[in-house]
Amino acid sequence: MTETEPSILREDGPVSGRYFIRLAPGFEAEMTFRKANNGTITIDHTGVPPEYEGRGIAARLVNRAVADAREQGFKITPVCSYVVAQFRRHPEWADLRA
Repeated sequence: MTETEPSILREDGPVSGRYFIRLAPGFEAEMTFRKANNGTITIDHTGVPPEYEGRGIAARLVNRAVADAREQGFKITPVCSYVVAQFRRHPEWADLRA
């Protein structure tokens, strides 16, 4: 990450959470997830404001979730079509798929 790229933040609630990036005042990219009792998360939505599309922002969010899954030992169930496509493109993530 360069100094000009905004940080990826994570918010966790009891049953859901999100990864997000504050892009500019009033603009956030986010990827939301639900938590399951079996230690998996289900990623159900990824959204990037149209003004920021095509810059790899959604990929950064998915990569962060994958890194967290490796580090923290949880699995991911991709439901969001973008995340499903990313898992297809990255066979090296197969061990993280729930």
